[in-house]
Amino acid sequence: MMFDPDDLPLVGIRVLDLSRVLAGPWCAQVLGDLGADVVKVEHPERGDDTRDWGVRTTPGNTSYFDSVNRNKRSIGVDLADPEGLALVKALARESDVLVQNFKTGGADRLGLGYAALSAENPRLIYCSVSGYASDGSEATRPGYDLVVQGESGVMALNGDYGGPPLKFGVAAVDLFTGQYAAQAVLAALYQRERTGKGRRVDLALFDSGVSLTSYYGLESLAQGFDSPRYGNAHPSIVPYGVFEAADGPVVITVGNNGQYRRFCEQVLDRLDLCDDPRFATNLDRSRNRSDFLPVLEAELAQWTRHDLLARLRQAGIPCGEVAGLREALLGERAREAGLIVGDGEAGRVIAPIYRLDGRRMPVRRMPPPLGGSTAEILEERLGLGSEETQVLKAKGVVR
Repeated sequence: MMFDPDDLPLVGIRVLDLSRVLAGPWCAQVLGDLGADVVKVEHPERGDDTRDWGVRTTPGNTSYFDSVNRNKRSIGVDLADPEGLALVKALARESDVLVQNFKTGGADRLGLGYAALSAENPRLIYCSVSGYASDGSEATRPGYDLVVQGESGVMALNGDYGGPPLKFGVAAVDLFTGQYAAQAVLAALYQRERTGKGRRVDLALFDSGVSLTSYYGLESLAQGFDSPRYGNAHPSIVPYGVFEAADGPVVITVGNNGQYRRFCEQVLDRLDLCDDPRFATNLDRSRNRSDFLPVLEAELAQWTRHDLLARLRQAGIPCGEVAGLREALLGERAREAGLIVGDGEAGRVIAPIYRLDGRRMPVRRMPPPLGGSTAEILEERLGLGSEETQVLKAKGVVR
C-alpha cells in the first residue's frame, strides 16, 4: 500500500541542494525520502562529480550518483555566471532548507552564505557540511572521508587482530554526517513551527568520525591505551563473530551466558565447554579467547552451513549466513521488503528505509538526469516562461 503524496511528512517543504558528492547529497536525499521537494543544483555541463564515479547505470548517471540522489529534481545552473547566481539566490528566497558543502568561505564569497540568505529569508534552515569545525584552526581544510577515517580513530578500530588499520567498505563518515545533518535539519524545522525563525546547522566530518568510535573509543579512554582490533569478532563478547562452517562463513552471536549454555548443549553437544572454568562466563571466555576459539572453530568446521544454522535457530541463537552483495540485494528477504526499486534498463535504487504506519516511504523520483527539470523548476518557482529559459540556455547559463 503506497503513501498518498499529501500524506508524506515533509510535503510542502522546499529544499535547495547546493551540495555535491556524498554527505550533503545524502542529507538532502533523506529529506526527499520523507516528502520534501528537493531541487539539486548542478553545473550545467559536468554536473555533480559523482556522475563520473562508479558504474554507468543510465545515460549521464552512475551507481554512485544514484545512491544519494533519488527523490530529487535536477537543475543545471552555472554559478560562475552572474545570471545563474541570481537564479540560485532567487530559489533560496523561496526555500525552506538549503544544504551546501562549499569549502569554508566559498558560499559567502558567492553571496550564498547564511548571513546574506537569512537576511532575505529569515525562515531558512541553512545546513553546512564541512570537513572540520567552521570556527576552528582547520576550518579551511577540505574534508575527505578516507582522511577523516584515519584522523578520527575510525580506521584504528577496524581491521584484523594484529593487522594494519583498515577503512570501512563504504564512506561511513560521509554517510553518517549526512544522516546527522538531516536529523538536525528536522529538529530545526520542528523548532521553526514554534518560533517562525530559521536556524543555521553545521556538521563536520571529523566530529562525526569521532562519534562513530562510540563504545570502542570510550573503552580506549577508560583503559588508557588503544583497544586492539578484532576484525569480525567482538571486543567484549565471545563467541560473537564470523566463523567458518564446512562450506562457508556464518555469523554467530552468543550474547549472554544463558545462550552460551544452549549453544554448548543443543548445538555443539559439548557440555564440557560449559563446565570448563576457563569458559564458564563471558568474562572468562573473553579473557581466554585464545584458548577457546581454536576449540570452537574445530567444532564448527564439521558442520555444513545449512545444518549448523538450523541447530542454532532451533536453540534460539542469533545467526545468519554471510551473503554476497548481489545475493543480499536480489534475495528473497530484500525482495519481500521492497528494498530494490527499478530495473536494469531504467536504473535501480535502494528504497528509503523509513516506514510510517506500516508503509515504506516511496521512491517518487528516480535519480534525475543532469538538468532534467530546469525549465520546470524555473517556471514553477520563479515564474520564468519558456522563451526566457531558452535565452538562458542559449547563453549557457542553464541546461
